[in-house]
Amino acid sequence: MNDLMTSMQARVEAYLASRDWSEVPMMTHGPFTVTPLARGEYNLNYCVTAGEQHMVFRVNMGTQIDRDDQIQYEFATLKLLENSGVTPVPYFVDDTRTFFERGIGIMAYLPGRALDYTTDLDAAAALLAKIHQVPVPSDDHHLIREEAPLDLIYRECAQLLQTYFHSELADPTIRMFLGEVLAWAAEARATEQFYQQDPWPCIVNTEVNSGNFIVNPSRKTMHLVDWEMPRWGDPSQDLSHFCSPLTTLWKTAYRMTPGDKARFLATYARHIDDAHLRDTLPERVRLRDPFVYLRGISWSAMGWVAYQTEFAGMKNADTWATLQRYMDIDFVRSLFEPFMRQGSS
Repeated sequence: MNDLMTSMQARVEAYLASRDWSEVPMMTHGPFTVTPLARGEYNLNYCVTAGEQHMVFRVNMGTQIDRDDQIQYEFATLKLLENSGVTPVPYFVDDTRTFFERGIGIMAYLPGRALDYTTDLDAAAALLAKIHQVPVPSDDHHLIREEAPLDLIYRECAQLLQTYFHSELADPTIRMFLGEVLAWAAEARATEQFYQQDPWPCIVNTEVNSGNFIVNPSRKTMHLVDWEMPRWGDPSQDLSHFCSPLTTLWKTAYRMTPGDKARFLATYARHIDDAHLRDTLPERVRLRDPFVYLRGISWSAMGWVAYQTEFAGMKNADTWATLQRYMDIDFVRSLFEPFMRQGSS
């Protein structure tokens, strides 16, 4: 990993030195200093300093949404969100691939820490409300549209769970219960007609994990910084994902109580101007929740098997410990039994 970050850093430095930046206002204060910032599965990120300016130089390495124009997709979304005040400002994008094999982008650097669920819930609710209310021309944008959101999740999970169902490592009790969950979801996905008959489309991030928020207490700011997989969909996508135990417990020991969740959603609603969305929000989230949980546990089940068999990437001890906690029958039951008892109506 470090070899790739180091070798790419030299190319980033050469790229910055080779271009005329006179038409990019934030890039006219060279020379540039480049330092490694973070590596994700699909991006390499560097901090670029020019005078008093600090920027993020992002080298795209792949895509989770099957888009050859991944970096363009991200930056077009950031342009839509530019005036929100809660997302990174995009400065420059180059997808010509004349210097790098894939696209690159440069955006504002935002110092701070990750979101803390015990102190930052109100601010996160206000931030999501602001993003979801960014005006977008509904018929003229690049965003992938969620036309059949619950059916899409069901079909994705039915495929993902095959890895666990057919593994000799699988716990028979968990295998049987997840089969029951999948059968329940096959029926419950019909409730997506609620979203189709009463649409409230907006920009949704889809990856509202605590690590994708940057909180700066001294500036009293919060930003949502990772925009690899945005969609044009229902606000419940982000709200259910944010509140999901599979999200909060991934990097922390925090699990929302029903009271925590109610307060979070009430705070979100207070920042929503549209009365109809406020009134329908509980039902939108209620219908979405089990499918968001199903996606999370399906990925976890597949990962649990992969970590013990063919996984070729770098194994992380914390990730493995979390996967083991998730693949516990009591935990899995706690996610789905409340919904299965209610039925799909």
